[in-house]
Amino acid sequence: MNIIGASDAKTHLATLLKRVSEGETFQITVRGVPVARLVPAIAEYTAQRRDLVRDIRQLRKGITLGKSTVRQLIDSGRRH
Repeated sequence: MNIIGASDAKTHLATLLKRVSEGETFQITVRGVPVARLVPAIAEYTAQRRDLVRDIRQLRKGITLGKSTVRQLIDSGRRH
């Protein structure tokens, strides 16, 4: 990951955006303290999707149908 100061990032924003669109990432600092990260949008989307799938899988572990099957529950709902 590249590190760049906020002032330089502001001055070279167009160049940074081009490089980010090509897959690079940047950490933006203010007086040497990290304050932001500039990452390709697809990387963020992929990370969010991965986390969401993980959360859904965790949730499914705690859900049971008891003795019923999915088909029985669907058919039962259609009768009412």
